[in-house]
Amino acid sequence: MSVRLLVLIVILSAGCVHRIEVNPLPASSTSVTIPRSLQLTVSSLVLEGADHRPGIVLLEWPTHNLSQAIIRYVHQRGTFRSISLSDADVSLHITAKLALASRQGRYQYQIQLQGETSQEDQPVKNYVAERTVAGSRVRWVAASDRDPIEAALQLALDDLFGWIEADRILYLGRGEEAPR
Repeated sequence: MSVRLLVLIVILSAGCVHRIEVNPLPASSTSVTIPRSLQLTVSSLVLEGADHRPGIVLLEWPTHNLSQAIIRYVHQRGTFRSISLSDADVSLHITAKLALASRQGRYQYQIQLQGETSQEDQPVKNYVAERTVAGSRVRWVAASDRDPIEAALQLALDDLFGWIEADRILYLGRGEEAPR
């Protein structure tokens, strides 16, 4: 009997994986532009479950989706003249972590983005943006994970690119002046 129950649990849980695809967009485009091209690289996403354990049960969020979401966000925001995955004037390497915890009966989704900028292989500045969004009391469908993850990512990206825009003088070439 216990073998049948185990097989049933495995079969049912395989169909319940929440495959996450997000599309965070900025509320508006920036008024502070950096007239340079940006190369984006994103490290493998770290998923951390309750009690700081590796992984989040029944959640799959491919790094490729995170990378594409960030590219769309940056393009829509307009911080840089252009964005690509190949050589550019400014490089931004992002390491991302999603942590899930349960507090006061609700799931909490915390996104941490560590951004390291460089120019001509010289480090420029490091940034850390961290945002937490409350989710639902249960994780029944993919939307119960996707919606708070997308909201937390959008807030963290707003912070990260707001700080980069505030530091725009660091990213200008010699003799360049960016329009405000």
